[in-house]
Amino acid sequence: MNQTLKDLRRMIPGLIISVILVVVILKFVDLKAMLAAIQAADYRILLAVPGLGIAWLMVRGLVWRTLLRNRASYRDVFLTLMEGYLLNNFLPFRLGEIGRAFLLSRKTELTFVEILPTIIIERVTDLAFSAAIFVAAVPFVVGASGAGRIGFIVGGVVLAGLVAMYLLARNRQWALDIFHGLSKRWPVLQKTGGSFLEAFFTGLEVLTDPGLFARFFLLMTLNWGMAIIQYYLITRAFFPQATMIWGMFVLGAAAFGGAIPSLPGGVGTLEGAMGGALTLLSGNQSTALAVALTSRLLNYLYSGIFGLYGLSREGQTISGIYQQLMKFQARPDAFDSRQE
Repeated sequence: MNQTLKDLRRMIPGLIISVILVVVILKFVDLKAMLAAIQAADYRILLAVPGLGIAWLMVRGLVWRTLLRNRASYRDVFLTLMEGYLLNNFLPFRLGEIGRAFLLSRKTELTFVEILPTIIIERVTDLAFSAAIFVAAVPFVVGASGAGRIGFIVGGVVLAGLVAMYLLARNRQWALDIFHGLSKRWPVLQKTGGSFLEAFFTGLEVLTDPGLFARFFLLMTLNWGMAIIQYYLITRAFFPQATMIWGMFVLGAAAFGGAIPSLPGGVGTLEGAMGGALTLLSGNQSTALAVALTSRLLNYLYSGIFGLYGLSREGQTISGIYQQLMKFQARPDAFDSRQE
């Protein structure tokens, strides 16, 4: 009961943000005009988007497998990735990321703590790419010059985080010695924390392997390039005057919107970020919301098809995974990722 109340309190900020954004959107958007925009969309273009979206997901599977140093099969990595996306759409606190580490640790010899750093590296690098893309597009968007500062700030913080992780990976023994020195008064903490840090630093080793990191970076570059084209096509289906810069600006805004606390799946924040960016570009709030809702529908489609298939193969359910993750949050020391 105490854990449930604690979780509910943690959900309040995201709930408030999502509700406020949904109310604001409904106040300023003409829903009839939005439906008309959906009916008038160029479906020849939209039909090309799912194929590109699936290709994007397949490359993202290669990205994560590279971070895992190819120690898991591509099939396991891809399906686990989709399961994580599915969980993020329905569970709070972005538990899909924790769920990914949990589920993959059940299928491979990799431990939960070894997998977790690869997800952190992936997400931090995502923020770096989104900041770079957003900043690159801002000079071409009238009235968005002030927004560029946000991109520079986020990019700087993210770059500092990547450097810090690299330094930890390069100096793991020094970091472990510091930890053991500080925790020697608490033997249980020293033993448990030391094991955790050793496994965690193992997961960071990809940052110190030039060849592996170069492959990861090239795949990420390809992945984000595909994402720009995907967002451009979705936007182009509703706004014939859209350019590739529009796709970059909307993608960067959507990525930042997804990082804001909200209800599961970024309800309200995704629509607010994408809709706000497109409104700035076009001046048409109703059609902008139609684009955001189409993007959301496609995300649900991808994660629903592949994620549900993956969970069904493993005899898992969303509610069952949620209960296990809540148990882990309450007692991490009792967590056994391979326990049925």
